[in-house]
Amino acid sequence: MPKPRSYLRMTVATAAVVLVAWAISMVLVDRIGRRDEAQHADAIVVLGAAQYVGRPSPVLRARVDHAVSLWKRGLAPTLILTGGTGVGDTTSEAAVARKYAMSKGVPDRAIVVEIKGRTTSESMRAVARIMEDREQSSVILVSDPFHMLRLSILARRFGLEPYTSPTRTSPITSNREEHWKYMVSESVKVPLAYIFERRSQ
Repeated sequence: MPKPRSYLRMTVATAAVVLVAWAISMVLVDRIGRRDEAQHADAIVVLGAAQYVGRPSPVLRARVDHAVSLWKRGLAPTLILTGGTGVGDTTSEAAVARKYAMSKGVPDRAIVVEIKGRTTSESMRAVARIMEDREQSSVILVSDPFHMLRLSILARRFGLEPYTSPTRTSPITSNREEHWKYMVSESVKVPLAYIFERRSQ
């Protein structure tokens, strides 16, 4: 039987590996979040965020504003707005984002909504199905900086060709405490997405 010291060494070694992996993940989340890869693509995908009785939250507004600016630059002909209906809500995040995008000058014909996804993974999987039906694959992903790495991993897993373009005006980014809370959360979620998410799911 292994001696207590062997168990201790194994525990320490495992903890060290986990710590190093987490540190690498944190660095990558930060690095990818600083990168803007926006270029010509088939569609611009906006990840949902909270809405309040039909009004977009400041976070959702910032994401849609950035996506609209990319659309007006002619980088893609279509906006795909994601986000389902939360518990107790009467409308979806995507529907609210659509209304807001139209108020900023985007015509309804240029907008596609995905209203069933309640998680990032569900939304990206649904977007992949939409793009497959349209026989397209390249997307500009729009969300907060902390979200970019996991989004790009999921997009590739689901058969998309992603380019990340984070918004710089989200209140999360300007709030240091909130920013680091989300950074730490994403540094844990990224390895899980890399290991467990599969296109066939």
